[in-house]
Amino acid sequence: MPVVRPPAVAGLFYPVDPEQLAHDVQEFLREAQPCTLTPKVLVCPHAGYIYSGAIAASAYATLRDIAPRIRHVVLLGPAHRVAIHGLALPDADAFDTPLGRVPLDSDAARAIANLPQVIVSGEAHRQEHSLEVQLPFLQSVLQDFTLLPLVVGMASAEEVAAVLEKVWGGEDTLIVISSDLSHYLPYAAAQSLDNRTVIDILGLQQPVAHDQACGATPINGLILAARQHRLTPHLLDLRNSGDTAGSKDRVVGYASIAFVEGEESD
Repeated sequence: MPVVRPPAVAGLFYPVDPEQLAHDVQEFLREAQPCTLTPKVLVCPHAGYIYSGAIAASAYATLRDIAPRIRHVVLLGPAHRVAIHGLALPDADAFDTPLGRVPLDSDAARAIANLPQVIVSGEAHRQEHSLEVQLPFLQSVLQDFTLLPLVVGMASAEEVAAVLEKVWGGEDTLIVISSDLSHYLPYAAAQSLDNRTVIDILGLQQPVAHDQACGATPINGLILAARQHRLTPHLLDLRNSGDTAGSKDRVVGYASIAFVEGEESD
């Protein structure tokens, strides 16, 4: 019997009812602005869908034309619940969501298992939302795909980049970095900081600090990999919870960014 990681935040961050969840995700995708990019990497937010679902959809909508060719997804997100050193693989064979089961990529896991910064930790994955909330979007846009999920803890940008290099793959592989931006600042202050953060990312400038993005560590690793592979980042959406469903007194920032191969950076 396969070992399956059940959903931890269904009913909290997104609907637990499959029909409602599918409807909500499709609505977000329908309302996203059309875009003709063909991304190799997406940076997406990971808050509750009422707050960040529309911003995440701006990224996932770019996959419509290339979805049939994507067979492997590498998903990195920051650790919120468990302090870990390095990047953690799960001790599972599949992840479940209300929309069904996602098989894990055992070949990709084996390819990075011997790296010293890679560990196996079921505990790091058990309650982690930063990866889980991306899955219903992936399930709604893609067809058959396998998943390599990595919770990123205390690690250097170089260690993250080395893992990405091992699993970079070809046009059948998509990389997703899960990160929100600033946390709990007043609206205007958040806009200012988030704008500076996005400028840094678009300019492939790192380090991005953890007060700028909770997923700063995987973002910094991505920036190194993007330089190496000559990716060009494109901002798709930049808003915060004050723009979507929350108070403007203390907001959380969200951005969607697509990294595209074969173009020069500005």
